[in-house]
Amino acid sequence: MKGTTAGKSGQAGKRAKPAATKPKLLSGGNPQIAKADGDAPVQAYIDAMPGWKSDAGRHLDQLIARTVPEVRKAVKWNSPFYGIEGRGWFLSFHCFTKYIKVTFFSGSSLDPLPPVESKDKNTRYFHVHEGEPLDEELVASWVRQASELPGWVP
Repeated sequence: MKGTTAGKSGQAGKRAKPAATKPKLLSGGNPQIAKADGDAPVQAYIDAMPGWKSDAGRHLDQLIARTVPEVRKAVKWNSPFYGIEGRGWFLSFHCFTKYIKVTFFSGSSLDPLPPVESKDKNTRYFHVHEGEPLDEELVASWVRQASELPGWVP
């Protein structure tokens, strides 16, 4: 039969599993990606971001890499992290249902301040919403400033 397989147990009619499966989406549509260092796991996370968020995540990733060519990337706690070797992590982002939360770990030292406060006095956020244009000049300024500050070291 076309489109079916018969396993060793003789069960006909079961569909073959696809070669690659998409990562599980956690609450808010955040992709579940295993902790790993490097660009490949970050790209896997971005590819798994649902809907418009994938293009927005790709745009953020490219802006960060263009602004800080020596950036180090990793996925930790189901989020992409960006840092400088020997100085720690300066930025991360995370999917929520209606937006992407971009975290600057030393955001209270940026000028102008990113608009969203945190419970942590050092951290500031900005949110990316569907259909809203990204102020690339402002975000690149924050990324540049943040990359020059001591980062967060877990």
